[in-house]
Amino acid sequence: MTGLESAIQGLQQALDTPRRQHMWRWLVRHRMSAVKDALAPEGARGGEAWLASRESALHRERTALLQRLTDLGPAVLESHDVEAVRLELTKLVGALERYRQHLNDLVYDSVSLELGGSE
Repeated sequence: MTGLESAIQGLQQALDTPRRQHMWRWLVRHRMSAVKDALAPEGARGGEAWLASRESALHRERTALLQRLTDLGPAVLESHDVEAVRLELTKLVGALERYRQHLNDLVYDSVSLELGGSE
């Protein structure tokens, strides 16, 4: 399991725990921080030209996800409507899973190219 995968799973588990106001908020905020940390280390791949547009799209997607995490951070601790915040974070977890899958697909394709593919 990758760091990002485990961070996403941790956030999902936190969202599913019973919402005892104060503890739930801090647990979710802590797990959001772990997701941000897992998303942060992205270096330029410098891969093949045919993958460049997908790498660029992944970079934009990652930036948007980091921004959503940043925007939702204060709401987790301060919002009176905890259920609305939980719903937004659940949507974010779905987006994070899609990003993780896109990242895995890109890695698979780049390795497949290096090894000569299946053709």
